[in-house]
Amino acid sequence: MEKYIFDGELFAIVIRNTFDKEGITFFTDQNLSQQLAYMSHPKGKNIQPHIHRPIERTVAYTQEVLIIKEGILKVDFYSEEQTYLESIVLKKGDIILLIKGGHGFSVIEDVKMIEVKQGPYAGDKDKIRF
Repeated sequence: MEKYIFDGELFAIVIRNTFDKEGITFFTDQNLSQQLAYMSHPKGKNIQPHIHRPIERTVAYTQEVLIIKEGILKVDFYSEEQTYLESIVLKKGDIILLIKGGHGFSVIEDVKMIEVKQGPYAGDKDKIRF
């Protein structure tokens, strides 16, 4: 797991395709509005059926999870003031949780990815493009 921290603030967490650990590993602290965990269970393990109760939550920032299914994606990190900070490369099987700050993407090799984020979608109210 890689954490990207700028000026003491957590901007992103990357889980590389090579990560492997028995049991349940949470990468996020329980205060983040998007939770990210890895689960590895042996054959025959049963997870008790359950229902999630409705709980009202307040979400201040839209946080996104990207799962790279194929290809190579470059991720550029930016400060809240829109200043470039750093770039990283994601490959097939890598996962990133974008927590804070700005980000941009460049497709290095044809990419197929899955995005997961909080809803409902707010359209143009959700982003400041620069």
